[in-house]
Amino acid sequence: MAFLADALSRVKPSATIAVSQKARELKAKGRDIISLGAGEPDFDTPDNIKKAAIDAINRGETKYTAVAGIVELREAIARKFKRENNLDYTANQVIVGTGGKQILFNAFMATLNAGDEVVVPAPYWVSYPEMVALCGGTPVFVATTIDKQFKLQPEDLEKAITPKTKWLIFNSPSNPTGAAYTREELKALTDVLVRHPQVWILTDDMYEHLTFDDFKFTTPAEVEPKLYDRTLTMNGVSKAYAMTGWRIGYAAGPLQLIKAMDMIQGQQTSGTNSIAQWAALEALEGPQDFIEKNKKVFQGRRDLVVSMLNQAKGLKCPTPEGAFYVYPSCEGLIGKTAPSGKVIETDEDFVSELLESEGVAVVHGSAFGLGPNFRISYATSDALLEEACTRIQRFCAACR
Repeated sequence: MAFLADALSRVKPSATIAVSQKARELKAKGRDIISLGAGEPDFDTPDNIKKAAIDAINRGETKYTAVAGIVELREAIARKFKRENNLDYTANQVIVGTGGKQILFNAFMATLNAGDEVVVPAPYWVSYPEMVALCGGTPVFVATTIDKQFKLQPEDLEKAITPKTKWLIFNSPSNPTGAAYTREELKALTDVLVRHPQVWILTDDMYEHLTFDDFKFTTPAEVEPKLYDRTLTMNGVSKAYAMTGWRIGYAAGPLQLIKAMDMIQGQQTSGTNSIAQWAALEALEGPQDFIEKNKKVFQGRRDLVVSMLNQAKGLKCPTPEGAFYVYPSCEGLIGKTAPSGKVIETDEDFVSELLESEGVAVVHGSAFGLGPNFRISYATSDALLEEACTRIQRFCAACR
């Protein structure tokens, strides 16, 4: 009898973590590697947020907190939802977790039974389907296309919904594509969801504040109030506030669901790190001006990368509305021979040959459920991005 749980056979390791690990190993061997795989800002956490954490330590805020989070932070999150998203929540409708991953996992663990289906637009963040599978559900993938900017279309959502559908996972701006939905595009999707009262919406708004070109962010329950009672709106401080390592995610939703998630978290990790919670409180309530400055930097990097990749032979790169990723197609290089002599048959071959040949680490699109593409994170310096894109251009030109 096997010692390990059967559930492990339903999941795969994270491809993004694997790419970062491979890049580290090659660097350790002395290779000149530019890693564009990690999904985290290269900016430091703002000083006022760091100071809030130090002050919390000095005040002795080092004990266990309530499982759902300190009340001060939950009240601040409720104010954030009202201020920025026009959503009314009380503090007891809010839960704080150890990153967005725990929030998502708890929601699925609290709601999924064997046979329940979860609609997952592809390409998707690598952890969504794995979490669904671990919690006993069945991910149902809905492919998007580069011609539609990788956005879920209402008619495709309609076709994917069955009597077994329990959730739609919705991520805008998207990881891995950076695609973000306008209010009109989102309303077309919520119109479909209104017609299917058994379907709940889990919206991942982690990249809310990283949008470009005057794009106006909206979230499903804001666009369609009829969905308020079956929407879990998840967010966090990781991306906009450059706080990935602080591990603070949060969500608000119907009280019954939040209580269930609280119960699961109480038997899992209990309350989130107390110091990080006080830092997150300052992030949400303190000065916000640096977000706009960082956005301008990210937008400049996006424009640089999109321009240079579209000059590479065989690549086609759409211009995303948000996040800090691009998701170019490498279809034009499938069937070509790499400088090593290997034929590029898949996007995984493309990224493997690119790493070996030019020392640029990116993530293959098939890991996100849609290829032949690859994901680049442009959350690094202009100089490194320019060098990386020059190497990519050189690699593509050398493929015959």
